[in-house]
Amino acid sequence: MDSIWIQGGKRLEGKIPISGAKNAALALLPCALLTEDKLTLGNLPRLADVDSFGHLLNQLGVSTMIEGVRRGEYGRRMTLHAADIASTVAPYDMVRKMRASILVLGPMLARAGEATVSLPGGCAIGDRPIDLHLQALECLGAEIELAAGYVKATAPNGRLPGGDYSFPVVSVGATENALMAAVLARGRSQLFNAAREPEIVDLCNLLVAMGGQIEGIGSSHLTIDGVEGLHGADYDVMPDRIEAGSYACAAGITGGSIDLVGARADDMRATLNALAQCGLILEFHDNGIKVSADGALKPLALSTAPFPGFATDMQAQFMAMLSLADGESFLEETIFENRYMHVPELRRMGAEVEIHGRSAVVHGIEKLTGAQVMATDLRASMSLILAGLAAEGETEVLRVYHLDRGYERLEEKLSAVGATIERRSTG
Repeated sequence: MDSIWIQGGKRLEGKIPISGAKNAALALLPCALLTEDKLTLGNLPRLADVDSFGHLLNQLGVSTMIEGVRRGEYGRRMTLHAADIASTVAPYDMVRKMRASILVLGPMLARAGEATVSLPGGCAIGDRPIDLHLQALECLGAEIELAAGYVKATAPNGRLPGGDYSFPVVSVGATENALMAAVLARGRSQLFNAAREPEIVDLCNLLVAMGGQIEGIGSSHLTIDGVEGLHGADYDVMPDRIEAGSYACAAGITGGSIDLVGARADDMRATLNALAQCGLILEFHDNGIKVSADGALKPLALSTAPFPGFATDMQAQFMAMLSLADGESFLEETIFENRYMHVPELRRMGAEVEIHGRSAVVHGIEKLTGAQVMATDLRASMSLILAGLAAEGETEVLRVYHLDRGYERLEEKLSAVGATIERRSTG
């Protein structure tokens, strides 16, 4: 098993190219199931989750071809072709590896009229039921049956009629599944209180490029007029706003200056506002955002919320950075109940953090100290990397397979801006 070793205390400076967004890619890949034509996705990040999703699609009958990538390049192009759907069953041994696998449910149901998908797995950061996915599909006309750990969905007469659904709470995944199901329905569908995340916009834009008819893109009210069929497309995955925010925190926690090449400000306004409140300098240019530290970090109060609010996927990284702020910071986690699992590991490095239910108080200290720590989930992993970059001495982060799910060639990118970091095999 691999670990990542860091010699901390280095000021980071330079450019980091931002890869394609993991969360967008995992919603775009299943769109291949919606057409018998070829779908080509560019700027696809090389991540464990993307590979796992590709293997799942292969099992369903989707062929995948990856273009060669030149040395030093990030991302890749993949052409997916689902001329026929060989199987409408997504088995447990594939789906258990990550929660996003549930996103094959909507498109398979829309195209084949039926889908059987195992209940999903993924990070253990809290209860993330799929009831909203199923309720939305039922409102579009699907018949749902749960048995032996599987969801079986069928469309009457082989095709969904379409319908309206109002989400009781905002759900990104359920919005994505409903969108992919609705584009091939017989009639009009409306989604109320739909998620507005940039990754949802990216999915809508791809579906429109494939011939889908969607109104209200970027709003919480989406209107989808079903079409007889979709065609292929060539589409680039949006840049990863969470990766960009994570490396911005690396600049802050090390007192450095990092140019986030390819980052899009409109996708991450809440993160950028929080960085500015911490005292970081933001410079916007045609090809990204430069983030620089300017003296001591300032404390702040943050509460996670659906987009356009502060992303839950940035909470752990900010906590690491705020552990060195000049004063007390207050964090509130409103999305997932178990998203403070990184706190005991940060405490091993000297961080002073109090947890009160879903709230956390971070007492800023002068320095962190390197230690052996263990990652518990994807974003927690990055918080420990950030702490290690700033800490005195050596830090070893174990269970880095979590990192490989969401950060493309992390060690290479951080090394290029001055970090002393390497991956080591522990046998």
